[in-house]
Amino acid sequence: MSGAAFRFGAERSYPLPHAGPDARFTESLVTSVAGVLVGNGYPRLDASADRAALEEALAAFLYNPLERDI
Repeated sequence: MSGAAFRFGAERSYPLPHAGPDARFTESLVTSVAGVLVGNGYPRLDASADRAALEEALAAFLYNPLERDI
């Protein structure tokens, strides 16, 4: 990531508020992102653990974590 990739004071669009299930977050989305990674020279996600990790990383980027009552 270049130093110009993040500008202090720039308003962010992500993460989104997490209001429950999101119909846009599908297996197809994960598959599409995996395809982009492969297309850019990264290894295929053959192991189910790799796909699960990618799904978790996408969710962490896209959504604020759910508030937990402690």
